[in-house]
Amino acid sequence: MDDSTARMLVAEMMILAGELAARYGQAHSLPIPYRYQPQPELPPDEELLAVPAGPARACAVRRCMPRSEMGLTPGRHAGLGLELYTQVTSPIRRYTDLLAHFQIKAHLQGEPLPFTAQEIQDIVMCLGTAVKEASTVERQTNRYWGLEYLRRNPDEVWEALMLRWLREDSNLGLILLEDLGLELAMRFGRSVAIGDRLEVKVTHCDPRSDVINFQEMIFEAAQ
Repeated sequence: MDDSTARMLVAEMMILAGELAARYGQAHSLPIPYRYQPQPELPPDEELLAVPAGPARACAVRRCMPRSEMGLTPGRHAGLGLELYTQVTSPIRRYTDLLAHFQIKAHLQGEPLPFTAQEIQDIVMCLGTAVKEASTVERQTNRYWGLEYLRRNPDEVWEALMLRWLREDSNLGLILLEDLGLELAMRFGRSVAIGDRLEVKVTHCDPRSDVINFQEMIFEAAQ
């Protein structure tokens, strides 16, 4: 889905709402679930700039980014570039957003907070495990159905981009199927470089075993 100006505006407003809620929570010492992300250890600029701009460079940066964490102590969110942040824009979808709503709303109305700091901490710890498990299932499900789609379209030729090496000594790299947004492993039969574009076709795919093989399609230019 394209990032239209309207979508970008909504996304930025959601981030702003999270920042303002976090600042309000800190200013009034409210026990709410804060989101923070440690500063990544990026490679030197010359090394990063040597990677072609676009998905390949974004992949290199993404590998350096630590996971965001949640707790009662506010901290800097490196990925967003914010000193304080919490999530409050999806209370129907995320229970931690709803917790923040309960706490902030009660404080604004001058009522006792519905949850103590210890209760919030216990809930966050419990939810953390559930969220990790749900994320794993979601990732596996998306991959399975991505592979199933490829299995059902064996004659399709896909535009691919070489993202990074998995095992360069074995010519095993990670490619991005740009039309599908899928990142999959491929063993190359020739010398390639990060950022190279190529056309590939599925030669074998077994979603249940999580196995897929590609063949590069090389078309000779018309004489």
